[in-house]
Amino acid sequence: MSEKSVILVVEDDDDSRAALCAILEALGYEFLAFGSGTEAVAGVKGKKIDLALLDIMMPVMNGYEVLEKIREMDEFAELPIIMVTAKDQDGEILEGYQYGADYYITKPFTSKQIEYGIKLFIS
Repeated sequence: MSEKSVILVVEDDDDSRAALCAILEALGYEFLAFGSGTEAVAGVKGKKIDLALLDIMMPVMNGYEVLEKIREMDEFAELPIIMVTAKDQDGEILEGYQYGADYYITKPFTSKQIEYGIKLFIS
């Protein structure tokens, strides 16, 4: 039996985090979920992660800062990162890509959007 892919979820909104985790569970993925960027950066060390779903607007450490800190870790330098956020203006989306995001999903999201985004990077 093959090992399940593990997806990092970093989302400060409890309802959005729960929705993402429910979608991932229904799709058969394992996940590691955190309610803040600082918890996520500390919590991923030494873990196996195949993809990250990051919110942008979070207190203390925003999603862009989380992205940068995770990518600084050798084991996650090439980690696919999808930003999942309410920021939906073209300039904001471009900013996400400039920070190094691999894909961008705007809120409110559907389970299909999450599934298709993940399948771009995990077969």
